Amino acid sequence: MASKHKMGYKCRIAGVMLLLLTSIAALIAVAVIQDTWRFLEYSKEYGIVIDAGSSRSNVYLYEWPGAKENETGIVTETLNCKVDGNAISDMKVNPGSDDKTMAGFKKCMDIVTKTIPPTKHNSTRLFLGATAGMRLLQMKDEQRANKVLAKLRQYLSSLPFMFQNASVITGQEEGLYGWITVNYLMGNLVEKNVWNAYVRPQGAKTVGSMDLGGASTQIAFAVQDDLKGQDYLRVKLYGYPYNVYTHSFLCYGKNEAGKLVLQKLVQQSSNPKNIANPCYPKGFNTTKKASSIFESQCTKKPQNYDPIQELTFFGGGDSDGCGKVVKSIFDFKNCSSSQCSFNGVEQPPVTGDFLAYAGFFWTALALQLNGTSDINHFNTSVRNFCHKNWATLNTQENVKFIETHCYAGHYVFTLLADGYKFDTDTWKNINFQQQVKKTNIGWSLGYMLSMSNMIPSEVKKIPPMSNPVFAGLIFLFSALTIMTVVLVFIIIIRTCY
Repeated sequence: MASKHKMGYKCRIAGVMLLLLTSIAALIAVAVIQDTWRFLEYSKEYGIVIDAGSSRSNVYLYEWPGAKENETGIVTETLNCKVDGNAISDMKVNPGSDDKTMAGFKKCMDIVTKTIPPTKHNSTRLFLGATAGMRLLQMKDEQRANKVLAKLRQYLSSLPFMFQNASVITGQEEGLYGWITVNYLMGNLVEKNVWNAYVRPQGAKTVGSMDLGGASTQIAFAVQDDLKGQDYLRVKLYGYPYNVYTHSFLCYGKNEAGKLVLQKLVQQSSNPKNIANPCYPKGFNTTKKASSIFESQCTKKPQNYDPIQELTFFGGGDSDGCGKVVKSIFDFKNCSSSQCSFNGVEQPPVTGDFLAYAGFFWTALALQLNGTSDINHFNTSVRNFCHKNWATLNTQENVKFIETHCYAGHYVFTLLADGYKFDTDTWKNINFQQQVKKTNIGWSLGYMLSMSNMIPSEVKKIPPMSNPVFAGLIFLFSALTIMTVVLVFIIIIRTCY
């Protein structure tokens, strides 16, 4: 009997002690978890980039989660607003002369302001980058270029955002940021794995990019690490380094190169009232002011230049003649390196896939060749288009600048085949596209990706339990601990007496 009583006493003591230890352990665990198992909630970040191009300006709004993957934000395009009015390189900075353009900026920025939560306004960075149109204006009239930028800085700094700067980006930067945009959108830089974490794609190869604007054209593609020179840039994205060849050709955008062609035709003609243009369709004629050609920094004013002189061009619909005059604006002979593109610019051989966008895409679309094609098919399509007369082409409604498509086709073909040295095999690797994943391709997204490296994220520490739950658990296990201690005390007292 005494043995059973002693055994029961030991069981009660063991049970109470187990409850005591469990309560203490639970109390400690709750406190430790609440303090150390906090997870970080990153607020959504925003950035605004204004792409001030040679023909128009676009306002892009980007957003990304504050949590950065290996130092670079995962950025998505939220808004693209086209600014009404002139390109900023055409602003006069005179009272009332730029009202339409400034109203266009205000309209877009009002939309952006309403899209971004008010609490994020003062932490949202705002950038304006001007491209080749402003680079040309700086060469022509630096004082006016500075006034244009000053006027825009004054307006943009009045907005409720963290205005950074309005500046002219270099052609090399434009090419690099375009390359970053292309490869980011195509998933070549980062992707989500099965654990929903962002990682570098296994075995992914980067894609080259080619951009054709109004005043300049850019090419960029990744090359082996040992290549060095003024056109090679090393960039780090998502924690990984890349060596990128990039070059920009000022004055070789579609519009400025077109002026170079017209200059050649004027020089070859003895009669300004009857200038043959093999690139215009047969039956088409147009009269232009001399200033529309020779006021550009890309052309050279002739002797006895008269800006208001009228020059009349008559279309010839001559594909061979058009191809010949287009080739004449390039220098394919002079090269001091092992290989050059044109005008003596060193370029390594093109390798891998390429995405051709902006003016490249629109030209291919006009020839019904968007996507991929082979070099002979592209060339044949250009020649066939050039042979169409104006009476046939003029029946196509809502097709702007259709009279320039023959020139544009020859220009793109010459630039890619003779300039960048795409051949029968490598031409098949060119994809003419406007968008990737419903996002327009351009330098601004790549710029935002690079800039996001420098933008701090606001971090809020979130405990795993809300305060009421935490307090309740602490109270519960504290009460259990106290009750257990009291119970042990009672058992000991009863045992002693």
